[in-house]
Amino acid sequence: MLILPLMALIAYMALVGLVYLSQRALLYPGAGATPIAEHASWGQTIHIKTPDGETLQGLYSQGDDDKPCVLLFFGNGDRVNNYEFLAQALATRSIGLLVISYRGYPGSTGSPSEQGLQTDGIAAFDWLSARTRSKIVVLGRSLGTGVAVNTAGKRPAAGVILVSPYLSVLSVAQTHYPFLPVEVLLKDPFRSDLNIGKVRQPKLFLHGRLDDSIPLSSGEALYRIAPEPKRMLIYDSAGHNDIFSDSMVGDVIGFVEALKGNVS
Repeated sequence: MLILPLMALIAYMALVGLVYLSQRALLYPGAGATPIAEHASWGQTIHIKTPDGETLQGLYSQGDDDKPCVLLFFGNGDRVNNYEFLAQALATRSIGLLVISYRGYPGSTGSPSEQGLQTDGIAAFDWLSARTRSKIVVLGRSLGTGVAVNTAGKRPAAGVILVSPYLSVLSVAQTHYPFLPVEVLLKDPFRSDLNIGKVRQPKLFLHGRLDDSIPLSSGEALYRIAPEPKRMLIYDSAGHNDIFSDSMVGDVIGFVEALKGNVS
């Protein structure tokens, strides 16, 4: 009578242990991927030193000084050379773009963690602010929204764009794994809900209604607690990986250009 419950308990504990040990591989699937070519399809290859000794590779397309520059933090399975379409769209309006490869991701040293990625975000902002007179608009996508929120809360960004944001990685993990004690297991909770109150800059929230990776409800919950000024746009036919449409990119450009009056 006790054998089956005991076997079930052992299997469950084994599953918990496996998830705990492999969680960073699950959270950062783009780490350790094929390196980025020094001569990528867009922009200039740059390298940024972090305060803790890592080297980040990125791509940078410089715009005009009288236009804001976009600093993009991508999603967990993404890479910098996937953003040629955005760089080209921004360049038509003389807007610059910097996309960094997080530590442990292609071209960068180290291993990813929440603390590491937050350090990377600040280092990227400081590198860019030292090289341009443009105001900086921070754009985060998916996992990168947590990096964007932290960066904008600690640095004078002109505006913040959050694409498929979450209340926290913890809350998203609890949604996907309700049978696991996620709150105890999770090393990198990315608590945007605790940081968004520090982000007083103009904010644009963008989310797909069909998103099954980061539920719209999570983005809406973050939006509700975010301070003004803020705006949210929901794309009815978009999911998680297909949210970047011409219309959405147009909304991004419109938001960025509306900030040009703040540029010194």
